[in-house]
Amino acid sequence: MSFVDEIFNLDGKVAAAIGAGGVLGGAMAMGLSQAGARVAILDMNMENAEKTATLIKRDHNGEALPVQVDATNKEDVQNALNRIISEWGRIDILINAPGINSATKFLDISEDEWENILRVNLKSMFLACQVFGKRMIEQNEGGSIINISSVSSGPPLSKVFTYSISKAGVNNLTRFLAREWATHKIRVNALAPGFFPAEQNRKILTQERIDSIFSHTPMSRFGEPEELVGAVIWLASEKASSFTTGAVIRVDGGFTAMTI
Repeated sequence: MSFVDEIFNLDGKVAAAIGAGGVLGGAMAMGLSQAGARVAILDMNMENAEKTATLIKRDHNGEALPVQVDATNKEDVQNALNRIISEWGRIDILINAPGINSATKFLDISEDEWENILRVNLKSMFLACQVFGKRMIEQNEGGSIINISSVSSGPPLSKVFTYSISKAGVNNLTRFLAREWATHKIRVNALAPGFFPAEQNRKILTQERIDSIFSHTPMSRFGEPEELVGAVIWLASEKASSFTTGAVIRVDGGFTAMTI
């Protein structure tokens, strides 16, 4: 095995991917599997979780465990971890990728909508980091937590007010935990995708908005789900990214590098 193959090899590692029943989370989970990890597919929608697990087993001959979980409920998250430990005995990698969006104008945002978006996008990550991070500390073998943020986390984008605030919170949570857990050799980083046509943003992608996005993106296109995989494997590998923690890695076609 070459040096490059070795540092990106995840053989023997166990990963949990929350939200992996979706398009982007599913691509990340499949990438981890192709790198050698056993992957638990955690999702609110069990049917979607099973679909991703089936693809991993069928197309990549990987080990996948579908688990239904309400990521906003700590007991549910703990039960999901218990299931993984019962099946595979450990946890090394956590992908935090739940998310919902809304294009409601600021003055029309209800308290229920505000609380629901923050609950799904931020509280769920807080809970997963608590539950899975505690187990990683107890194992005393390090680990990698990858929280999925967004380019909207700063500077904020138009039309996604609460979503942008929730993702800014994800960045801060990531940096805080990176500082707290470095002594445990647990690396905590955030991955900030640019514009990928996933489920939660299709409803606000009018032609006018698409034109605006492309004009502000040097690569002038959307990202493809598979284009997140390289960054995920890099951050998951304790050898490839051993000195990387507290980072917000943008995969956005140059969107955040663009000015007038």
